Amino acid sequence: MHRLLLALAAVLSVVLTRVDGDSLRMKRFKNLQVSNFDWKNCWKPDAPALLKSLTVSPDPIAIPGELTAAASGSTSVELDAPLSLNVTLKKEVAGIWVKVPCLDDLGSCHYPDACDLLDQLIPPGQDCPEPLHTYGLPCHCPFKAGLYSLPQSDFYLPNVDLPYWLTNGKYRVQGVLGVPGQELGCLEVALSVHSD
Repeated sequence: MHRLLLALAAVLSVVLTRVDGDSLRMKRFKNLQVSNFDWKNCWKPDAPALLKSLTVSPDPIAIPGELTAAASGSTSVELDAPLSLNVTLKKEVAGIWVKVPCLDDLGSCHYPDACDLLDQLIPPGQDCPEPLHTYGLPCHCPFKAGLYSLPQSDFYLPNVDLPYWLTNGKYRVQGVLGVPGQELGCLEVALSVHSD
């Protein structure tokens, strides 16, 4: 799996599991659905880190529920700590895209080291989770330069508690991965969230 996608997924997983529910008023939504999922690289085709393909199904994606995904990507440079990740989250409000501020590590936030977030999600010394382990894909820094591919695989998405402000609507997320003095890759994701 492409490192930028993995880093974004790791950040989302870590921050959702470590947020203090009292400070953010977390809520468990019933029948959460994610639809209209789309993605694109933000930069030109010769950027050091690129996602080449990503497919997810079904549409909408039910949470909790099953997800099928496949991805491929490449990096022309080794990715090692510190590997910064700048996330910008926007929500459409009355036809205008509004930037969501960083609240307790959620929203439009700067993460100084995505490698550290990966280590929090999957402690060093543990095998990478499936299906990464089966396909020999890494889940810790450093990530060597090269091509990476995740064949079509099935995942189970468990119920998650989300902050109260993550309500129904359209969202755009941009993640920029970098090392000191150099930005390496940029990925934009668009999706809609709906819950009962």
